[in-house]
Amino acid sequence: MKSSLLLCVALAVSLGFVLVAGFPRDPEDKEYVLVNNKCQCVTVTSKFIPSKENPGEEILERNIRILVPLQARENISDPSSPLRTTFVYRMTELCKKCDPVEIELGGEIYQAQQSTSCDKPETCYTYNRDKCYTTTFPFLYHGEIKSVPAVLTPTSCYAE
Repeated sequence: MKSSLLLCVALAVSLGFVLVAGFPRDPEDKEYVLVNNKCQCVTVTSKFIPSKENPGEEILERNIRILVPLQARENISDPSSPLRTTFVYRMTELCKKCDPVEIELGGEIYQAQQSTSCDKPETCYTYNRDKCYTTTFPFLYHGEIKSVPAVLTPTSCYAE
C-alpha cells in the first residue's frame, strides 16, 4: 500500500498534478481504483503483480477501462444533435481533483486545489446521474407548435 501510494504520487508529480491515492475495489483486493469518471465512462485501476522476468520483484499493472456510449450525442442535452464520433481521453483531465481542501501551513488554514485546470468545463459523453439535464422540444397542440420543457434525467431532477 505504501509503495503504491508513493508510486502514484511520483507519477502525479511527473505529470504536473497531484493525485489522491486510490481506494480498493474490494477490502481484500490489492487492486486500487485511481479514477472513476462516470461523465466520460472511464475507470483506471492499478495493482502490483509479480514480475515475469524476476518473480521476486513486483511491477505496477495499470488497467484502463473505457466504455464508449454508442448512442452519445455531440450535445448530450439535445436529443436532436448528431451522434458523437470523436472521443478524447487525457489522463491529466481524468485525474484532476477540483474540490478544494483545507490544509494547515505554519499554524494557518488555507484552501488548496489539487489541479490547476478546473475552470474549463468537462466534456461528458454520457449523463452524470447526479446532475439534472433538461431540454425543450416542439409540441403540436391544437394546431399550434409550442416549446415544451422536458427532463432528460428525471431521477436527478425531482426530489424523492
